[in-house]
Amino acid sequence: MMMLEVRDLHAYYGQSHILHGIDLDVGEGEIVSLLGRNGVGRSTTCKAIMGLVAPQGRVTFRGRQLAGLRSDLIARAGLGYVPEDRQVFPTLSVRQNLELGLKRAGRFGRWTFDDVFRLFPNLAARQNNPAGVLSGGEQQMLTMCRTLMGDPDLILIDEPTEGLAPLLVEQVGVLLAEIAGRGVSILLVEQKLTIALKISKRLYVMGHGQIVFEGSPADLAANAGIRQEWLEV
Repeated sequence: MMMLEVRDLHAYYGQSHILHGIDLDVGEGEIVSLLGRNGVGRSTTCKAIMGLVAPQGRVTFRGRQLAGLRSDLIARAGLGYVPEDRQVFPTLSVRQNLELGLKRAGRFGRWTFDDVFRLFPNLAARQNNPAGVLSGGEQQMLTMCRTLMGDPDLILIDEPTEGLAPLLVEQVGVLLAEIAGRGVSILLVEQKLTIALKISKRLYVMGHGQIVFEGSPADLAANAGIRQEWLEV
């Protein structure tokens, strides 16, 4: 069963036409990756789904039309969003940042403080420190975990490994597997092809604001032409 269905999605920044009729699906418990070079519209796709950019087209989540709703209502419908720019609250502690992810204070879903701190001991050790003193990689972990505290059924994650050290990239992979293992679907925007091929059930490749390929990791691995034209530098 498809949880998220996007059909003929268009989006604009002023007069610039960024998305040109995007179609994509994410099923129950799936990890689906959205690949492509910088500037092709991957982040805009996530923002349009979340209502942060005005969408034109159809975005349905469990049969409910989301296009045109406010972002907070989309989040309350069960979608989570991890932006690429690590939007932590720098003067609040790590623990306070995590608390802000809860839809209702003190009410936990699939994720608790203990879950987060078990996965990321660095956050546990610094839970009382201001988030602004964390490293860039630690802030990325915090942003992802704060979103999980809202207990989404589907989470959109934009470039989680960008600029991270190899050890943290590995930790991100572990977290993504843990998220999926708890029944949460993932739409992952990623540059690192090795990660996407390893953890995804299906992949989409974008080019010039359109979907240019859809298939399994094995399909993409076997298609050198698509990789060379749309992914490789």
